[in-house]
Amino acid sequence: MYKKVVLNNGVRIVLERMSAIKSVAMGIWAHVGSRYEVHGQEGFSHFAEHMMFKGTRRRTASQISHEIDALGGEMNAFTTHEATSFYAKVLDQGAVPALDLLTDLFHCSRFMPKEIEKEKQVILEEIRTTKDDPEDYIHELHAKDVLGNHPIGKSILGEPRHLRGLRRKDLIRFIQTHYRPEKTVIAVAGQFHAQKMIDLLQHHFGTWAKPQSPSEPANVVSWPSHIAGGRFLHVKKLEQVHVCLGFKGLPIGHPDRYVANVLNTILGGGVSSRLFQDVREKRGLAYTIYSHLSGFSDGGLLTVYVATKPAEVKGVIEIVSREIRKLCTHSVQTKELERTKTQLKGNLMLGLEGTYGRMAKLAKDELYQGRHISLREMVKEIDRVSVDRIQALSRRLFDFDSLTVSVLGRVDPKMVSV
Repeated sequence: MYKKVVLNNGVRIVLERMSAIKSVAMGIWAHVGSRYEVHGQEGFSHFAEHMMFKGTRRRTASQISHEIDALGGEMNAFTTHEATSFYAKVLDQGAVPALDLLTDLFHCSRFMPKEIEKEKQVILEEIRTTKDDPEDYIHELHAKDVLGNHPIGKSILGEPRHLRGLRRKDLIRFIQTHYRPEKTVIAVAGQFHAQKMIDLLQHHFGTWAKPQSPSEPANVVSWPSHIAGGRFLHVKKLEQVHVCLGFKGLPIGHPDRYVANVLNTILGGGVSSRLFQDVREKRGLAYTIYSHLSGFSDGGLLTVYVATKPAEVKGVIEIVSREIRKLCTHSVQTKELERTKTQLKGNLMLGLEGTYGRMAKLAKDELYQGRHISLREMVKEIDRVSVDRIQALSRRLFDFDSLTVSVLGRVDPKMVSV
Protein backbone atom coordinates (compact mmCIF):
# COMPACT_ATOMS: atom_id res chain seq x y z
CA MET A 1 0.00 0.00 0.00
CA TYR A 2 1.52 3.31 -1.13
CA LYS A 3 0.26 6.70 -0.01
CA LYS A 4 1.44 10.27 -0.49
CA VAL A 5 0.40 13.29 1.57
CA VAL A 6 1.58 16.89 1.15
CA LEU A 7 1.30 19.08 4.24
CA ASN A 8 0.22 22.70 3.95
CA ASN A 9 3.80 23.91 4.37
CA GLY A 10 5.04 21.74 1.49
CA VAL A 11 6.51 18.80 3.41
CA ARG A 12 5.92 15.64 1.38
CA ILE A 13 5.12 12.37 3.15
CA VAL A 14 5.40 9.07 1.29
CA LEU A 15 4.31 5.84 2.98
CA GLU A 16 4.30 2.16 2.11
CA ARG A 17 2.86 -0.39 4.49
CA MET A 18 4.42 -3.87 4.47
CA SER A 19 2.01 -6.02 6.45
CA ALA A 20 4.25 -9.09 6.74
CA ILE A 21 7.13 -7.18 8.31
CA LYS A 22 7.63 -6.52 12.05
CA SER A 23 9.84 -3.46 11.65
CA VAL A 24 9.47 0.08 10.35
CA ALA A 25 12.03 2.37 8.70
CA MET A 26 11.52 6.11 8.61
CA GLY A 27 13.68 8.76 7.03
CA ILE A 28 13.76 12.54 6.85
CA TRP A 29 15.32 13.51 3.53
CA ALA A 30 16.40 17.10 2.94
CA HIS A 31 17.12 18.17 -0.63
CA VAL A 32 20.49 19.62 0.27
CA GLY A 33 23.97 18.27 -0.27
CA SER A 34 27.42 19.33 -1.33
CA ARG A 35 26.16 20.39 -4.75
CA TYR A 36 24.33 23.32 -3.17
CA GLU A 37 27.36 24.70 -1.35
CA VAL A 38 28.94 27.89 -2.67
CA HIS A 39 32.64 28.66 -2.46
CA GLY A 40 33.76 28.68 1.15
CA GLN A 41 30.95 26.37 2.27
CA GLU A 42 32.52 23.14 1.05
CA GLY A 43 31.66 20.41 3.55
CA PHE A 44 28.88 22.36 5.33
CA SER A 45 26.12 19.88 4.37
CA HIS A 46 28.07 16.96 5.80
CA PHE A 47 29.08 18.95 8.88
CA ALA A 48 25.46 19.93 9.58
CA GLU A 49 24.45 16.27 9.35
CA HIS A 50 27.06 15.35 11.99
CA MET A 51 26.02 18.17 14.30
CA MET A 52 22.39 17.06 14.39
CA PHE A 53 23.46 14.18 16.66
CA LYS A 54 25.40 16.33 19.14
CA GLY A 55 22.56 17.34 21.43
CA THR A 56 19.15 19.01 21.35
CA ARG A 57 17.23 21.17 23.79
CA ARG A 58 15.76 17.97 25.31
CA ARG A 59 18.56 15.44 24.92
CA THR A 60 22.32 15.22 25.19
CA ALA A 61 24.32 13.37 22.54
CA SER A 62 24.68 10.37 24.85
CA GLN A 63 20.94 10.30 25.56
CA ILE A 64 20.24 10.19 21.81
CA SER A 65 22.51 7.15 21.49
CA HIS A 66 21.12 5.40 24.57
CA GLU A 67 17.49 5.90 23.55
CA ILE A 68 17.86 4.38 20.11
CA ASP A 69 19.79 1.42 21.56
CA ALA A 70 17.08 0.95 24.21
CA LEU A 71 14.57 0.57 21.36
CA GLY A 72 16.69 -2.20 19.85
CA GLY A 73 16.95 -0.18 16.67
CA GLU A 74 19.42 1.79 14.64
CA MET A 75 19.62 5.45 13.72
CA ASN A 76 22.07 7.15 11.39
CA ALA A 77 22.46 9.74 8.67
CA PHE A 78 24.39 10.35 5.48
CA THR A 79 25.10 13.14 3.03
CA THR A 80 25.34 12.86 -0.74
CA HIS A 81 25.92 15.49 -3.42
CA GLU A 82 22.19 16.24 -3.66
CA ALA A 83 20.51 15.03 -0.47
CA THR A 84 20.94 14.53 3.27
CA SER A 85 19.07 11.74 5.03
CA PHE A 86 18.36 11.11 8.73
CA TYR A 87 16.81 7.71 9.33
CA ALA A 88 15.83 5.17 11.95
CA LYS A 89 14.82 1.53 11.80
CA VAL A 90 13.05 -0.09 14.75
CA LEU A 91 10.53 -2.76 15.63
CA ASP A 92 7.00 -1.61 14.92
CA GLN A 93 6.18 -0.98 18.59
CA GLY A 94 9.10 1.45 18.78
CA ALA A 95 7.93 3.65 15.92
CA VAL A 96 6.46 6.47 18.04
CA PRO A 97 9.48 7.05 20.34
CA ALA A 98 11.87 6.62 17.40
CA LEU A 99 10.04 9.26 15.40
CA ASP A 100 10.06 11.61 18.40
CA LEU A 101 13.82 11.11 18.70
CA LEU A 102 14.43 11.59 14.99
CA THR A 103 12.36 14.77 14.75
CA ASP A 104 13.92 16.20 17.91
CA LEU A 105 17.42 16.09 16.47
CA PHE A 106 16.16 17.36 13.10
CA HIS A 107 14.26 20.37 14.52
CA CYS A 108 15.91 21.14 17.85
CA SER A 109 19.66 20.53 17.61
CA ARG A 110 21.62 23.15 19.54
CA PHE A 111 24.88 23.35 17.55
CA MET A 112 26.89 24.26 20.62
CA PRO A 113 30.24 25.97 19.85
CA LYS A 114 32.17 23.47 21.97
CA GLU A 115 30.65 20.54 20.06
CA ILE A 116 31.34 22.27 16.73
CA GLU A 117 35.03 22.56 17.54
CA LYS A 118 35.16 18.94 18.66
CA GLU A 119 33.39 17.73 15.51
CA LYS A 120 35.81 19.60 13.28
CA GLN A 121 38.52 17.26 14.52
CA VAL A 122 36.33 14.21 13.93
CA ILE A 123 35.67 15.19 10.31
CA LEU A 124 39.32 16.07 9.70
CA GLU A 125 40.09 12.51 10.80
CA GLU A 126 37.40 11.24 8.44
CA ILE A 127 39.10 13.09 5.58
CA ARG A 128 42.44 11.53 6.51
CA THR A 129 40.80 8.10 6.64
CA THR A 130 39.52 8.55 3.08
CA LYS A 131 42.96 9.53 1.85
CA ASP A 132 44.42 6.44 3.50
CA ASP A 133 41.98 4.19 1.60
CA PRO A 134 43.18 4.14 -2.03
CA GLU A 135 39.88 2.85 -3.44
CA ASP A 136 37.91 5.66 -1.79
CA TYR A 137 40.53 8.25 -2.58
CA ILE A 138 40.82 7.48 -6.30
CA HIS A 139 37.06 7.89 -6.72
CA GLU A 140 37.24 11.28 -5.00
CA LEU A 141 40.18 12.32 -7.19
CA HIS A 142 38.45 11.00 -10.29
CA ALA A 143 35.33 13.10 -9.68
CA LYS A 144 37.50 16.20 -9.54
CA ASP A 145 39.43 15.15 -12.64
CA VAL A 146 36.19 14.69 -14.58
CA LEU A 147 34.24 17.72 -13.34
CA GLY A 148 36.92 20.16 -12.22
CA ASN A 149 35.51 22.97 -10.09
CA HIS A 150 31.90 21.89 -10.56
CA PRO A 151 30.35 21.30 -7.08
CA ILE A 152 29.79 17.59 -7.81
CA GLY A 153 33.50 17.30 -8.51
CA LYS A 154 34.32 18.39 -4.97
CA SER A 155 34.52 16.19 -1.90
CA ILE A 156 31.34 15.82 0.15
CA LEU A 157 33.53 15.92 3.26
CA GLY A 158 34.83 19.36 2.36
CA GLU A 159 38.25 20.97 2.50
CA PRO A 160 40.21 21.14 5.80
CA ARG A 161 40.87 24.89 5.44
CA HIS A 162 37.15 25.67 5.12
CA LEU A 163 36.18 23.37 7.97
CA ARG A 164 38.79 24.83 10.32
CA GLY A 165 37.39 28.31 9.70
CA LEU A 166 33.72 27.31 10.09
CA ARG A 167 31.83 29.36 12.68
CA ARG A 168 28.51 28.58 14.34
CA LYS A 169 26.76 31.51 12.66
CA ASP A 170 27.96 30.25 9.25
CA LEU A 171 26.46 26.83 9.93
CA ILE A 172 23.17 28.25 11.21
CA ARG A 173 22.86 30.49 8.15
CA PHE A 174 23.52 27.51 5.86
CA ILE A 175 20.85 25.41 7.60
CA GLN A 176 18.31 28.23 7.53
CA THR A 177 18.96 28.71 3.83
CA HIS A 178 18.68 25.07 2.78
CA TYR A 179 16.57 23.18 5.34
CA ARG A 180 13.05 24.12 4.25
CA PRO A 181 9.68 22.36 4.39
CA GLU A 182 9.18 22.43 0.64
CA LYS A 183 12.56 20.73 0.14
CA THR A 184 11.87 17.92 2.64
CA VAL A 185 10.54 14.41 2.07
CA ILE A 186 9.59 12.04 4.90
CA ALA A 187 9.48 8.39 3.91
CA VAL A 188 8.12 5.51 6.01
CA ALA A 189 8.06 1.82 5.11
CA GLY A 190 7.14 -1.26 7.12
CA GLN A 191 4.53 -2.19 9.70
CA PHE A 192 2.51 0.83 10.89
CA HIS A 193 -0.99 2.25 10.95
CA ALA A 194 -1.13 4.70 8.03
CA GLN A 195 -3.48 7.33 9.47
CA LYS A 196 -1.82 7.31 12.89
CA MET A 197 1.56 7.79 11.21
CA ILE A 198 0.24 10.67 9.11
CA ASP A 199 -1.23 12.29 12.24
CA LEU A 200 2.12 11.94 14.04
CA LEU A 201 4.00 13.47 11.14
CA GLN A 202 1.46 16.28 10.91
CA HIS A 203 2.09 16.93 14.62
CA HIS A 204 5.87 16.99 14.22
CA PHE A 205 6.14 18.79 10.88
CA GLY A 206 2.84 20.54 10.16
CA THR A 207 3.74 23.77 11.98
CA TRP A 208 7.27 23.96 10.58
CA ALA A 209 7.37 27.33 8.86
CA LYS A 210 9.69 28.37 6.09
CA PRO A 211 12.59 30.13 7.84
CA GLN A 212 13.22 33.80 7.32
CA SER A 213 16.71 33.05 6.07
CA PRO A 214 19.38 35.67 5.49
CA SER A 215 19.53 34.66 1.83
CA GLU A 216 17.81 32.48 -0.71
CA PRO A 217 19.61 29.33 -1.93
CA ALA A 218 22.03 30.09 -4.74
CA ASN A 219 21.19 28.87 -8.22
CA VAL A 220 22.36 25.31 -8.78
CA VAL A 221 25.30 24.99 -11.16
CA SER A 222 24.01 22.90 -14.06
CA TRP A 223 25.69 19.75 -15.29
CA PRO A 224 28.54 20.60 -17.71
CA SER A 225 27.52 20.38 -21.37
CA HIS A 226 30.90 18.94 -22.30
CA ILE A 227 33.52 16.91 -20.44
CA ALA A 228 37.03 17.46 -21.77
CA GLY A 229 38.48 14.18 -20.56
CA GLY A 230 42.20 13.59 -20.15
CA ARG A 231 44.79 11.56 -18.28
CA PHE A 232 45.50 12.44 -14.63
CA LEU A 233 48.32 10.89 -12.61
CA HIS A 234 48.29 11.15 -8.82
CA VAL A 235 51.56 9.90 -7.40
CA LYS A 236 51.43 8.05 -4.11
CA LYS A 237 53.61 5.31 -2.65
CA LEU A 238 51.35 2.26 -2.90
CA GLU A 239 51.78 -1.42 -3.68
CA GLN A 240 49.04 -1.31 -6.29
CA VAL A 241 47.96 1.20 -8.88
CA HIS A 242 44.32 2.28 -8.65
CA VAL A 243 42.61 3.33 -11.87
CA CYS A 244 39.26 4.93 -12.74
CA LEU A 245 38.05 5.32 -16.31
CA GLY A 246 35.09 7.66 -16.60
CA PHE A 247 32.53 8.13 -19.36
CA LYS A 248 29.33 10.12 -19.63
CA GLY A 249 26.32 8.60 -17.84
CA LEU A 250 22.64 9.48 -17.53
CA PRO A 251 20.54 11.55 -15.11
CA ILE A 252 18.57 9.62 -12.50
CA GLY A 253 15.22 10.02 -14.27
CA HIS A 254 16.40 9.51 -17.86
CA PRO A 255 14.11 7.30 -20.00
CA ASP A 256 17.09 5.06 -20.87
CA ARG A 257 18.20 4.51 -17.27
CA TYR A 258 17.09 0.88 -17.32
CA VAL A 259 19.10 0.29 -20.48
CA ALA A 260 22.08 1.90 -18.73
CA ASN A 261 21.69 -0.43 -15.76
CA VAL A 262 21.64 -3.48 -18.01
CA LEU A 263 24.64 -2.15 -19.95
CA ASN A 264 26.60 -1.47 -16.76
CA THR A 265 25.80 -4.91 -15.35
CA ILE A 266 27.02 -6.60 -18.52
CA LEU A 267 30.23 -4.57 -18.50
CA GLY A 268 31.28 -4.74 -14.86
CA GLY A 269 28.31 -5.03 -12.53
CA GLY A 270 28.92 -8.42 -10.95
CA VAL A 271 31.00 -11.59 -10.89
CA SER A 272 29.59 -12.76 -14.23
CA SER A 273 30.32 -9.42 -15.93
CA ARG A 274 32.70 -9.22 -18.86
CA LEU A 275 35.37 -7.25 -17.02
CA PHE A 276 35.36 -9.48 -13.94
CA GLN A 277 35.50 -12.65 -16.02
CA ASP A 278 38.26 -11.41 -18.33
CA VAL A 279 40.52 -9.39 -16.04
CA ARG A 280 40.21 -11.41 -12.83
CA GLU A 281 38.98 -14.90 -13.63
CA LYS A 282 40.68 -15.47 -17.00
CA ARG A 283 43.92 -13.49 -16.58
CA GLY A 284 44.30 -13.00 -12.80
CA LEU A 285 45.37 -9.37 -13.25
CA ALA A 286 43.26 -7.86 -10.46
CA TYR A 287 41.42 -8.77 -7.31
CA THR A 288 38.91 -5.91 -7.63
CA ILE A 289 37.39 -4.64 -10.86
CA TYR A 290 33.90 -3.28 -11.43
CA SER A 291 31.88 -0.59 -13.17
CA HIS A 292 29.17 1.55 -11.63
CA LEU A 293 26.71 4.29 -12.52
CA SER A 294 26.50 7.63 -10.70
CA GLY A 295 23.24 9.44 -11.43
CA PHE A 296 22.31 12.99 -10.50
CA SER A 297 19.30 15.17 -11.22
CA ASP A 298 20.67 16.46 -14.53
CA GLY A 299 23.66 14.31 -15.45
CA GLY A 300 25.65 11.22 -14.64
CA LEU A 301 28.80 9.18 -15.04
CA LEU A 302 29.71 5.59 -15.82
CA THR A 303 32.98 4.64 -14.15
CA VAL A 304 35.21 1.57 -14.32
CA TYR A 305 37.50 0.94 -11.34
CA VAL A 306 40.39 -1.49 -11.14
CA ALA A 307 43.41 -2.03 -8.88
CA THR A 308 46.43 -3.90 -10.23
CA LYS A 309 50.22 -3.99 -9.95
CA PRO A 310 52.19 -1.25 -11.75
CA ALA A 311 53.51 -3.52 -14.51
CA GLU A 312 49.97 -4.53 -15.54
CA VAL A 313 48.33 -1.09 -15.72
CA LYS A 314 48.76 -0.62 -19.47
CA GLY A 315 47.49 -4.11 -20.26
CA VAL A 316 44.46 -3.83 -17.98
CA ILE A 317 43.45 -0.46 -19.43
CA GLU A 318 43.72 -1.96 -22.93
CA ILE A 319 41.47 -4.89 -21.93
CA VAL A 320 38.87 -2.55 -20.41
CA SER A 321 38.94 -0.34 -23.51
CA ARG A 322 38.57 -3.33 -25.79
CA GLU A 323 35.53 -4.62 -23.92
CA ILE A 324 33.93 -1.18 -24.01
CA ARG A 325 34.53 -0.78 -27.75
CA LYS A 326 33.10 -4.24 -28.31
CA LEU A 327 29.81 -3.12 -26.77
CA CYS A 328 29.66 -0.36 -29.39
CA THR A 329 30.42 -2.58 -32.38
CA HIS A 330 29.02 -6.02 -31.51
CA SER A 331 25.51 -6.92 -30.43
CA VAL A 332 25.07 -8.48 -27.01
CA GLN A 333 24.02 -12.11 -27.27
CA THR A 334 20.42 -12.84 -26.31
CA LYS A 335 21.48 -15.38 -23.68
CA GLU A 336 23.75 -12.85 -21.95
CA LEU A 337 21.03 -10.21 -22.08
CA GLU A 338 18.40 -12.48 -20.51
CA ARG A 339 20.79 -13.61 -17.79
CA THR A 340 21.59 -9.97 -16.97
CA LYS A 341 17.92 -9.01 -16.82
CA THR A 342 17.25 -11.85 -14.39
CA GLN A 343 20.22 -10.76 -12.30
CA LEU A 344 19.02 -7.16 -12.16
CA LYS A 345 15.44 -8.08 -11.31
CA GLY A 346 16.62 -10.44 -8.58
CA ASN A 347 18.90 -7.82 -7.05
CA LEU A 348 16.10 -5.28 -7.21
CA MET A 349 13.54 -7.52 -5.51
CA LEU A 350 15.95 -8.65 -2.80
CA GLY A 351 16.96 -5.05 -2.11
CA LEU A 352 13.34 -4.06 -1.59
CA GLU A 353 12.48 -6.90 0.79
CA GLY A 354 13.75 -4.90 3.76
CA THR A 355 12.12 -1.82 5.22
CA TYR A 356 15.19 0.39 4.85
CA GLY A 357 15.58 -0.35 1.15
CA ARG A 358 11.90 0.30 0.55
CA MET A 359 11.98 3.54 2.55
CA ALA A 360 15.02 4.83 0.68
CA LYS A 361 13.44 4.07 -2.68
CA LEU A 362 10.25 5.92 -1.70
CA ALA A 363 12.26 9.00 -0.77
CA LYS A 364 14.49 8.98 -3.86
CA ASP A 365 11.54 8.50 -6.20
CA GLU A 366 9.84 11.54 -4.67
CA LEU A 367 12.96 13.71 -4.49
CA TYR A 368 14.19 13.08 -8.01
CA GLN A 369 11.10 12.21 -10.02
CA GLY A 370 8.15 13.48 -8.02
CA ARG A 371 6.25 10.19 -8.21
CA HIS A 372 6.24 6.63 -6.96
CA ILE A 373 7.67 4.02 -9.32
CA SER A 374 6.30 0.57 -8.53
CA LEU A 375 8.32 -2.62 -8.59
CA ARG A 376 6.04 -3.89 -11.36
CA GLU A 377 6.84 -0.85 -13.51
CA MET A 378 10.58 -1.28 -12.95
CA VAL A 379 10.50 -4.96 -13.86
CA LYS A 380 8.49 -4.15 -16.98
CA GLU A 381 11.06 -1.54 -18.05
CA ILE A 382 13.94 -3.97 -17.52
CA ASP A 383 12.14 -6.56 -19.64
CA ARG A 384 11.77 -3.96 -22.43
CA VAL A 385 15.55 -3.52 -22.78
CA SER A 386 16.68 -4.90 -26.12
CA VAL A 387 19.98 -5.71 -27.82
CA ASP A 388 19.56 -2.75 -30.16
CA ARG A 389 18.91 -0.31 -27.32
CA ILE A 390 22.05 -1.47 -25.50
CA GLN A 391 24.23 -0.96 -28.56
CA ALA A 392 22.68 2.45 -29.31
CA LEU A 393 23.28 3.64 -25.76
CA SER A 394 26.83 2.27 -25.78
CA ARG A 395 27.62 4.36 -28.82
CA ARG A 396 26.20 7.47 -27.15
CA LEU A 397 28.00 7.06 -23.83
CA PHE A 398 31.37 5.59 -24.73
CA ASP A 399 33.08 8.59 -26.32
CA PHE A 400 36.81 8.00 -26.02
CA ASP A 401 37.53 11.62 -26.92
CA SER A 402 36.03 12.67 -23.58
CA LEU A 403 37.29 9.68 -21.57
CA THR A 404 38.81 10.63 -18.22
CA VAL A 405 41.46 8.29 -16.81
CA SER A 406 42.61 8.85 -13.22
CA VAL A 407 45.53 6.90 -11.79
CA LEU A 408 46.70 6.73 -8.17
CA GLY A 409 50.00 5.09 -7.31
CA ARG A 410 53.46 4.78 -8.80
CA VAL A 411 53.34 4.32 -12.55
CA ASP A 412 55.15 5.51 -15.66
CA PRO A 413 52.93 8.01 -17.53
CA LYS A 414 53.65 6.08 -20.73
CA MET A 415 51.72 3.15 -19.26
CA VAL A 416 48.49 5.17 -19.12
CA SER A 417 47.08 5.09 -22.63
CA VAL A 418 43.89 4.01 -24.32
